[in-house]
Amino acid sequence: MKILGLDSSGLVAGVAVVEDGVLLAEYTTNYRKTHSQTLLPMLDELKKMIELDLNTLDAIAVASGPGSFTGLRIGSATAKGLGLALGKPLVEVPTLEGLAWNLWGTDHIVCPLMDARRNQVYTAAYEFVPGGEGFELKAVIPQSPSDIGDMLEKLNGLDRPVILLGDGVPVYLDWIREKLKAPYSIAPAGSNRQRACSVAALGAVYYARGKTVDAAAHCPEYLRKSQAEV
Repeated sequence: MKILGLDSSGLVAGVAVVEDGVLLAEYTTNYRKTHSQTLLPMLDELKKMIELDLNTLDAIAVASGPGSFTGLRIGSATAKGLGLALGKPLVEVPTLEGLAWNLWGTDHIVCPLMDARRNQVYTAAYEFVPGGEGFELKAVIPQSPSDIGDMLEKLNGLDRPVILLGDGVPVYLDWIREKLKAPYSIAPAGSNRQRACSVAALGAVYYARGKTVDAAAHCPEYLRKSQAEV
């Protein structure tokens, strides 16, 4: 099983290819360029490096949201275009689940925090439970747009150690230090932002379960209206 993963849901842009549980290649950037400038050139470079024939892919996994409205649209358009051109299905991987998958197997609660501005975050809380050939991801607090203070109170109520990750952590670090009473740690570099590898790896799990969509039917999951719509 060979899965291409794409993630442009935040400041990070990434592409990766996972085959039968092995990462073949990954290209990640976290720099001030629009993903329309980076995503396809990164894919082209990765394709050349590992001599990838795109027709050998089984599916294309894409971070489906929430996240940056522009970034999600770019990732969605790229995945749809590839899926339609290659005749391959898409696997929609919720961005927050992809982030949590970075910390696969931990016995702590995993809480991704994506900055949604105005004291709001896109967030959820997950735990890994035994299942299949390892662990499965289970939502303890479902994904939603949330006030950062409200989410920290919910985490306090779980009364379990928490690992925080995502671009919302540095933005709301003072709030976290003041209001989060549960034991917590912050994921290190390499694990604390979106990774296309995790999107591809979790996409492979979902693909094996038949959780795919036709490329033409795919739409990003924004979770809330854009400010322009509001």
